[in-house]
Amino acid sequence: MVAVLWIYGVSVRDIAFFGVYVALCLALPGVLLLRALYRGRRTAAEEIALGVTLGYAVEVPAYIAARSLGAPLLVLAWPVTTYAIFLAVPRLRRHWTGAPRIRTPLWWSWSLSLILASLLAWSALTFFKYGLTWPQIGGSNTDLPFHLALVGEVKHHMPPTAPMVAGEPLLYHWFVYAHLAAASWVTGTEPLVLLFRLAMLPMLAALAVILGMIGRRVTGSWAGALLTVTGTFFVTAPDLYLGPSVGVFTWKVQSWTSPSQTFGALLFAPVVLLLLDLLGRRRRGAGRWLLLGLFLVAVMGAKAIYLPLLAAGLVAAGTVEAIRRRRPPWPTLAALGMTAACSLYAGFVLFGQARQGMVVDPFALMRVTWRELTGLGETAEPAWTSVLGVALLYLMCWAVIWCGVLGLLGRRRTLAEPGVVLMLGMGAAGLGVLFVFGHCSMSQVYFLGGAYPYLTAVAAYGLVVIGRRARTSPWRVAVAVAAGLSAAWLIRVLCGVRVPLASGQPDTALYRPYLALLAAVALAVAVLFAMGRRGVRLWAFVIFAVSAAGMPAAWGARALSTAGGAEGVDRQAGRWVPVSAVPPGALTAGRWLRDHSDPDDLVATNAHCRWGYESPCDSRHFWVSALTERRVLVEGWAYTTTNLSRWHPGQRFQNLPFWDADRIRSNDAAFRTPSEAAIRSLRDRYGVRWLFADESRLDPGSRIGDFARLRFRSGGYAVYSLPDGSGA
Repeated sequence: MVAVLWIYGVSVRDIAFFGVYVALCLALPGVLLLRALYRGRRTAAEEIALGVTLGYAVEVPAYIAARSLGAPLLVLAWPVTTYAIFLAVPRLRRHWTGAPRIRTPLWWSWSLSLILASLLAWSALTFFKYGLTWPQIGGSNTDLPFHLALVGEVKHHMPPTAPMVAGEPLLYHWFVYAHLAAASWVTGTEPLVLLFRLAMLPMLAALAVILGMIGRRVTGSWAGALLTVTGTFFVTAPDLYLGPSVGVFTWKVQSWTSPSQTFGALLFAPVVLLLLDLLGRRRRGAGRWLLLGLFLVAVMGAKAIYLPLLAAGLVAAGTVEAIRRRRPPWPTLAALGMTAACSLYAGFVLFGQARQGMVVDPFALMRVTWRELTGLGETAEPAWTSVLGVALLYLMCWAVIWCGVLGLLGRRRTLAEPGVVLMLGMGAAGLGVLFVFGHCSMSQVYFLGGAYPYLTAVAAYGLVVIGRRARTSPWRVAVAVAAGLSAAWLIRVLCGVRVPLASGQPDTALYRPYLALLAAVALAVAVLFAMGRRGVRLWAFVIFAVSAAGMPAAWGARALSTAGGAEGVDRQAGRWVPVSAVPPGALTAGRWLRDHSDPDDLVATNAHCRWGYESPCDSRHFWVSALTERRVLVEGWAYTTTNLSRWHPGQRFQNLPFWDADRIRSNDAAFRTPSEAAIRSLRDRYGVRWLFADESRLDPGSRIGDFARLRFRSGGYAVYSLPDGSGA
């Protein structure tokens, strides 16, 4: 890993400092707290993974308190205090030596290492290849400067606001940025390096280990743990089309371009693990309840979409338990109450009841999918039969990747286990959101992504059960997987459906490969019925083969995203900008302004639209606030609460005009028609102290320098201070 990071531009100093920070400020104090509160036998990897995750959960509120006091480095008080207490209190000293551990099978250790190595390779090939220098980094995913801007905001201000539009509230999942800000203060590493290279790696590693722990807890086997982790990261809905993947049947559990999703997924995994203990009548100590509350609070601000999923799962588990045992399921009700309290606080306080672009719009995702598959564009409106057809395609794809659940049929006791019902309830809620709600950027898919690992765990449980029942040997499983992969490839080639569809081709062609897959499965099932009890092994073979059909979809999508990224194009949403369109000098100019201004200084800029998307203006431009770590009067407003709250289906949220016409007019006048009055208006009315000018957007012969003092110029960017001498 060190070699990969060094190859992709991370200094040895940053790698070393970040490694020490993760070990001493997150992992070790987290492990000590874990040993005191959550007793039990675990592997060394599981203990470290849970310790790191607990370290994140404690660090965030510690940093919020420290930043509010104006002393961000006080975040170090929590690991120092933890060390002091565990050294001073005699009863706690024993936790330095640890507890008896579970011996790990050698094949599991190697398998987990290969999974982590593949995640690192995927990160390098699809993401790290965008360098850390300008203008290469300017061609990265559109969301990344947004996240970087929020890191800079939380690094310097508490409570935070939206830095790209001064005064706009930040009603967003921002806890991950508190972690990144704390890491930057403690290690001295640039937020850019943390966000684009370092921060996600320990999260991905810890998530993989904890999901394996959940899989082993649910299935009772190491094989089930491997199936859970492998299915989560490497299996997705089968893509049976030729041509570039449009990504409509894929979703991400983890993502470098959505740090809040990855951070939330990691913090939520221990919640599920603890509930498996608390609801399954295992050991129920006060420490487990304390940890559950702590992780729920962390999830609340890291990615609150997990809370309604969890509530749905708890309602399902509580209902089944009450019916089975004919008494109130008090542990489930207690967990549901804690979840409801966190949900209410998140909805009314953290997010101010803002809908953030989410609306009730049934089958919205299916309509978008139909447009992408047919290539007819955003203005085309599908017939209801086409929408229903795509919905059935989704249902079929989900049935393919989670068909392992069929292995639990006929085992009512197993299906009624609280943990199984909890996960199935979460999955049903995630799937329901996709059908009922719409979002301006299709972010309702994150609900399914949140439930995905846990549906995979239940499917893995079914595969383990049917494998044991049929006494399936490992080589037969391997043959079944190879058969599933081959069948998916053959159907894709023989059907020959290329998307987007060619002009004039009916959309019924979209169903051809999936009907072929359905026919193949139906034929196999018919043979099974004919064989009777002798078909148990064949049934296991079919289930393993069908489950494996999603494997090439995941790797195909990743391979195509790698190829697409090389061209600077995001095939799924057009969010990658060609490097050739990025003006030079922004990083240098932004760093100069950051080093020569106060964190409370306000900046005005003429950069509002993405390069190459000026007409109509795509307002997802966030590089000024990202690189300067300063608040901007008006930069890009696409993701602000005000903009998302006024969006309605049928509109493009990124093309909506700025809502305060007077402010945008005053801002742009200082750049388009500079004058003493225009500059004075920005300074006296809005408190602007600096101008950050993208000179490629200025008229030739611009006279800004006649009314503001030129302080720095780099490439196509210039920095001016206002005439009162502020910032000098």
